[in-house]
Amino acid sequence: YPSEFLMQKITEDNQIPLHLRVSVSLQYVAGLKGNALVEFFHGNIAEVENEELRHLMWSSVLFYKTPNVEVMACVLLSTKAIYFLLDDSFIHADEHQSEFWNKENSDCENSSFHLSCCFVLKLNDLQSVNVGLFDQYFRVTGHSADHIVTCLTRDSYNTHTFIQQLMAVLSLLARTPSPEPVDKDFYSEFGSKTTGKMENYELIHSSRVKFIYPNEEEIGDLAFLVAEKMDGLTNLHSLNILLYVLAFQVNPVEGSAQNTSSLQPKTLILTSSDLFLFDEDYISYPLPEFAKEPPKRDKYQLADGRRIRDLDRVLMGYQTYPQALTFVFDDVQNQDLMQNLALDHFGE
Repeated sequence: YPSEFLMQKITEDNQIPLHLRVSVSLQYVAGLKGNALVEFFHGNIAEVENEELRHLMWSSVLFYKTPNVEVMACVLLSTKAIYFLLDDSFIHADEHQSEFWNKENSDCENSSFHLSCCFVLKLNDLQSVNVGLFDQYFRVTGHSADHIVTCLTRDSYNTHTFIQQLMAVLSLLARTPSPEPVDKDFYSEFGSKTTGKMENYELIHSSRVKFIYPNEEEIGDLAFLVAEKMDGLTNLHSLNILLYVLAFQVNPVEGSAQNTSSLQPKTLILTSSDLFLFDEDYISYPLPEFAKEPPKRDKYQLADGRRIRDLDRVLMGYQTYPQALTFVFDDVQNQDLMQNLALDHFGE
């Protein structure tokens, strides 16, 4: 340790996504390569001497206590813990909800001193990992509200790689083995006898950490919700969700000197007849065991919806990933104009 392969891998992974801005302190971390990165980890982040860095990933993260503040983080997985390296602007973004941050050093006045705070989730405290629809994000859950974090990778490959690495590291943990399970048949394992409803697919790792994957019913519930938003114009059985992707909506910032834009996180859902943008709660669902009441907002809230037949053209950006797409719709006041004309002329 560290092997040649690991050094090469973490150097390749140590790249901040181009569309997200980060602080100077995190830019410094992103500039480190190979051995310097491993030394930085052991000198500044690692909590015990004999732990090994196994994986590095840049991702947007959300905390359960601050569900509206999405912040960029360097996520480091070691043989002992998951570390979320954040810049100190996050602490000031939501002061009243961030008491769980240690603020001893946050009063440094020297502007040349760039502070990062590091949130640590020890692997021994990890209880479950919820993987989002189509592997667009995942949520790690510890024993309290302070220990729930969602990583919005917006990338199935990054999610899959992190989960694989996490399972490998958890296999090294020495935990007391759970009692041998009683053999159950398929229906008693996955079905609830009272409702007959299929539960989410759970994989219980040898370390007793649960890995929970969504089942087909989640897509069914989502299709039902989308059909509701369409005012029942569509037959639910013919409604197919063709695409579910976590994206950003680009909003130009008015009055800025440079033509800058703000990125609003949105869930884009494409059906055979409509295009929808939803505001989704990625952190509160499914409810953690200690939650006393349901979250204040629904999991999906409709932000915008347009019919595909009103789509005039799609403009594609030529920059590298992530691609920018502009959807231009016909601005027709009465959306059902054609339908009404047909009724007037051919009603009899």
